[in-house]
Amino acid sequence: MKTTTELELADIRKIAAAAEAEAMANGWAVTIAIVDAGGHLLWLQRLDGAAPVSAHIAPGKARTAALGRRESKTYEDMVNGGRMSFLSAPGVEALLEGGVPILHAGQCVGAVGVSGVKSNEDVQIARAGIAALG
Repeated sequence: MKTTTELELADIRKIAAAAEAEAMANGWAVTIAIVDAGGHLLWLQRLDGAAPVSAHIAPGKARTAALGRRESKTYEDMVNGGRMSFLSAPGVEALLEGGVPILHAGQCVGAVGVSGVKSNEDVQIARAGIAALG
């Protein structure tokens, strides 16, 4: 048996607050999604001015990062590199940069997905949120 670590509400709030602060500091209207290791939505926050579609894309990016235990950009690169068959992978969606796994002691405990600005800016926001965990 393994002992696993799980995100608690206090952790989720820290991540969300830091991600929001990063977005606000840059004037970016985004949606921030946080999921657990199984890709289940724990937090969804659409900032004022964020496009409605971002509330669908951000959780998908987060889910992809959590289930794959790697940044969602990995899958975007695979598809862009010609591996179109990966589009049929079950349970994986939003194969776009902007989903970042939350790793603790070598274990994926969840992920943050952000949508609303340029992909590298989405990642910047997600990483700022994760960094708040220390």
